[in-house]
Amino acid sequence: MNKSFVLAKKSNYQSISIKDIDISLPDLKNIFEAKSVVIAKWLMAWIEKDLKNNKIKVNNLLPSKSDFAYTLGVSIGTMQNAFRYIEDLGYVESKQCIGTIVRDHNMPVTTMRKLTSKRDMAVEAIKRYLLSDGFKIGSQLPSSKTISTIIDFSPNTTRLALENLTAKKILEHKYKNSNEYGWVIRTLDFNTTSANKPETLVNMVVKDLENYISNNLKIGEKIPPHSVLSKELKASVKTVHDALRILINKGILLARRGRYGTTVIKLPNQKETYIKPETSIFAPAKDTAFYHYEKTQNHIKRMIAQNYEIGDKLPSIMELSKKMDLSPNTVRKAFHNIAKEGYLVFSRGRYGGTFVIDIPEIDTQTFKWIAVNPKYAKEYNN
Repeated sequence: MNKSFVLAKKSNYQSISIKDIDISLPDLKNIFEAKSVVIAKWLMAWIEKDLKNNKIKVNNLLPSKSDFAYTLGVSIGTMQNAFRYIEDLGYVESKQCIGTIVRDHNMPVTTMRKLTSKRDMAVEAIKRYLLSDGFKIGSQLPSSKTISTIIDFSPNTTRLALENLTAKKILEHKYKNSNEYGWVIRTLDFNTTSANKPETLVNMVVKDLENYISNNLKIGEKIPPHSVLSKELKASVKTVHDALRILINKGILLARRGRYGTTVIKLPNQKETYIKPETSIFAPAKDTAFYHYEKTQNHIKRMIAQNYEIGDKLPSIMELSKKMDLSPNTVRKAFHNIAKEGYLVFSRGRYGGTFVIDIPEIDTQTFKWIAVNPKYAKEYNN
């Protein structure tokens, strides 16, 4: 595997501020299309205009979806659909851990492999439906809910697929309620995949990883970091993560927290799994994560039982995170879990905070080992 590469950094891209967009905002009240489509067309008009006027350049980084959502008064999900719409048409390109950059939509798209989404599968299912059900050019389709039942996808996924086919000029929308009716066939000149649902990229990457492990690694060796595999396999870090999780569930890999990393415990073609003694008494990564939160919760419960009474106010999450040397998110999760058990209640406002409503009983619990020195493993197992 070639390790001589430099990952792209967000600082290498010039960002566009939401304040720099001087085109009039789209009217989202009196529309005959879905909001995501109206916003997508507005984004395309803005990109074309400002590229032509040299106000923005190719590879400039767009404002975040949340910035657009706040400015336009829509949900982040709507902006996600709008971004996906214009990415399909080549106006932008999403980059892992960086954001969405402006592209020249007349140039070929990137070679980075992307996940085959449910929407993409629904697009192919609708194409096959159009060709097999005797439709002609100009025919009006049933409602999106009816189509979703026919192709066996959710109504929302089906609607996104219909909008995608409209963007590709296979369909045309002519009526007011874009969520239901108004889809008309514009052309039947398109290609389709096989009747089976296409294989997702995660499953493709799983096969690539199995080949890589078989050809390059031995039992007990650690796999490369996610970022290295992402570069090698031309897939996002998230896709690599999902593929590794499948291999962990298949018993090929063992995930351990911290510096121990993820190691090979069985080659893909082997039937038996070999686990070293020192790893056999490791708790799985998800169990150690649970242990981490459980330990924090027990510490806070003990603190409440020893130092507080019913009605007392606890220190803030930030204060406890500094005192306990933990992340605020860890303390927050512990607070919420303790509240579910009926010991805490949250109150907002000037005099709000986290208050004790019951005193927990303190007990001890034995946990699995989180780490163990190999030289103690043999004695432990005896």
